[in-house]
Amino acid sequence: MTTSKTDTKVPPTRSDFRYFDTIDTRWSDNDIYGHVNNVAYYSFFDTVVNRLLIDNGWLRLDGEGPIGLVVETRCQYYASVSYPAVLDIGLTVLKLGNSSVVYQLAVFSEGNDDASAVGHFVHVYVDKPTHLPMALPLSLREGLSHYLAIED
Repeated sequence: MTTSKTDTKVPPTRSDFRYFDTIDTRWSDNDIYGHVNNVAYYSFFDTVVNRLLIDNGWLRLDGEGPIGLVVETRCQYYASVSYPAVLDIGLTVLKLGNSSVVYQLAVFSEGNDDASAVGHFVHVYVDKPTHLPMALPLSLREGLSHYLAIED
């Protein structure tokens, strides 16, 4: 499996990712310095992960089933983006653990092959009533296995 390119001087490229979603930046994403503020990147990552889970039935909005709690995030920035922009957010799964999923996500400006930012996002799945870790549901494990990082 490829290793995360987070914390390197060379940004990942589109070919490092298995899934893409598009996000339009909003006026409120920009900060006083004229670029998208760092907090917006985490919102982009959270939105794309949850869209993937919801669209595939792996996260139920009716409150049934296990929930994935975010236990770790980080982001490394390579180039700034500014409103207005259409961004492609790439996602790949770096690891499927017993009760956890490690995602790598990246922000790509339209038409750019190099990531503007790359993030790391960890979900631990828990039983909703008790919040005790539980094994990943089989449907989630099987579905997310299609997004595992591409072998070198």
